[in-house]
Amino acid sequence: MTCLTQPASLVIRLATVSDAATLARLRYALRSSTGKATEPEAEFVTRCASWMKTCLQEPGAWQCWVANIDQQLTGAIWLQLIEKIPNPQGKAENFAYISNFYVAEAARGGGIGSQLLHTAIEWCKTHYVDEIVLWPTDRSRTLYQRYGFAVRDNLMEKILKDDDIQT
Repeated sequence: MTCLTQPASLVIRLATVSDAATLARLRYALRSSTGKATEPEAEFVTRCASWMKTCLQEPGAWQCWVANIDQQLTGAIWLQLIEKIPNPQGKAENFAYISNFYVAEAARGGGIGSQLLHTAIEWCKTHYVDEIVLWPTDRSRTLYQRYGFAVRDNLMEKILKDDDIQT
């Protein structure tokens, strides 16, 4: 699904370690737009960029694609591959979890999000992924629905409260 209005200079590529600080700022923009941030932005960006650098320099379960317009990073999508226990029924043995999918406000509406999501889904098709899961925002639901995502009735979750978590 390619949007006809996408910028001619749009490049979707795998993120590199050098993208970590910008990716951390995008993460802050995403999460602070959905609720009150309790950590100062500079502290968060430092902490998050460190985590992201580790994920980006060591091959592993996390993948991140970025969208560049005129060589400026304007969006990203993160995907975690979750290995399932082997199954004798011949089913795919991986889940994928999409997270931190964000396009800068000024770059929205031109097909960048569609291209990022398409790239992540195509990667899943070549990595024996059975299901892709995510937690959408109200605004992102229609994009996911266009790509065949649906609300499932066989998934359960338990949310632990702060006082349930032992540190």
